[in-house]
Amino acid sequence: MPASTTPLRLSPGDVAPDFSLPNSKGGTTALADLRGRKTVLYFYPQADTPACTQQACDFRDSLASLGAAGYAVVGISPDPAAAIVKFAGEQELNFPLLADEGHHVAEAYGTWGEKKNYGRTYEGLIRSTFVLDEEGRIALAQYNVRAKGHVAKLRRDLGLV
Repeated sequence: MPASTTPLRLSPGDVAPDFSLPNSKGGTTALADLRGRKTVLYFYPQADTPACTQQACDFRDSLASLGAAGYAVVGISPDPAAAIVKFAGEQELNFPLLADEGHHVAEAYGTWGEKKNYGRTYEGLIRSTFVLDEEGRIALAQYNVRAKGHVAKLRRDLGLV
C-alpha cells in the first residue's frame, strides 16, 4: 500500500506545536510570545493572491472586534520573509504575518499535504485556522477552510456575532 500524504491533524486539547519564525515587522514571533492570550493562527497558501488577500483583509477589518473579545491574530504562509513584508505593507495589515519558508511549522500543524486543483494533484499548504488558548493548546482546529466568508464563520463559531 502506498504511503499516505495526508498529514496528521490536530484536535482541541492538543498542545500547539512550537515555532519561531520571521515576521512581517522585521523580527521573529514564537509560540511563547503568544502565551497568555487567545490567538487565531491561520495558515494561508500564498501572499498577494486573490483568495489570500481577501482572507487577510477580512482579518484586518475584524481585528478590533476580535481583539475586544481577547483574540490576537497571526497569519503563517510558506512565503519568504520579503514577500510577507511586502504583502503586509500593501494591504495595511494590522497583525503579524510569519514566513514558514521551509513549511516545517505547516507540517507540524498538519496543514501541508496533498492538494487537488483543476485536476492536478500536488503538495502544498492546506488553508487552515486554529484557535489557541492562553496556555498554547488547540481550542479549535479548522482544516480546508474557504477564504471567502471564513472570518465571518469563525466569528460565529467563537460566539462573537
